[in-house]
Amino acid sequence: MGKASQSRRAVVERARKARDQKSAGQVGQQRSAVRKAPARKRARRALWRSAARMQGRRLLAALVSLPLGLLGLLTSPLGRKFGIRWLQHPGRRLYQRLVGQARLERAERDGAIRQTQDAEEAAADAEAGQNTEAIADRAERPAGLVPAAAASDHTSSEGVTVSGFNFEEQATEMQAAAMLYEPDGCMEILAMVESLPEALKMIAHVMQILAERSDTEFPLEKEVANGFNDIYDLLAKAAAGAEELPAIFRRVHEQDIARHEDPRNGPEAEKGWNV
Repeated sequence: MGKASQSRRAVVERARKARDQKSAGQVGQQRSAVRKAPARKRARRALWRSAARMQGRRLLAALVSLPLGLLGLLTSPLGRKFGIRWLQHPGRRLYQRLVGQARLERAERDGAIRQTQDAEEAAADAEAGQNTEAIADRAERPAGLVPAAAASDHTSSEGVTVSGFNFEEQATEMQAAAMLYEPDGCMEILAMVESLPEALKMIAHVMQILAERSDTEFPLEKEVANGFNDIYDLLAKAAAGAEELPAIFRRVHEQDIARHEDPRNGPEAEKGWNV
């Protein structure tokens, strides 16, 4: 019986190691894609601007070459008759020269953009390797079966024991607050928008804490800690993206905000524009 138990345990350990290696590879690829997404987005925008600049140069070359093309209607027959090449199709040759130069410059720009993208991706990988400790398989497995802990008094509707920290309860309260939210004015909405990035950072920090505790304290497989860590990365990206919303709010409502922050001749006088 002892030998059979040892053999079974060895088979289970090998299966776990193979599964962990496969999961680690998949999670690593997903993390790499998330880290490199900003650099790739900037590169796509830069390449699009480079292509648009190329088309603008082509249009400009056509406009510059048009007068010479019209002149070439007169000079091209003379050039063919007397064998003078520079009189033949001057507009076409100027257009081809300008467009060719624009293509060379675009190729140089695109090459520099791709080099910058590669450098940013490499820097992101290096920073992740330095600042983020890899989630390791630190959970110590017991030698035998361990009796389950006694259930607490708090049980969800699905029969699952829930502690005092419940995502669904907190999210339900936030959802209800959003549905019943009635601001006193748009400046209150502006204050809410300006506090949004910090709120998302705090939610992301919750996922980071759970990832670290799942890796070091809770008796969980490392896939669970990796899942929390992936959610943290996504929420951190969302918090970074939310930082643009206050600037957008202030830009599109610049005049409305100025009436509150810098009213002309005081708030009472500004109320004269009762539109």
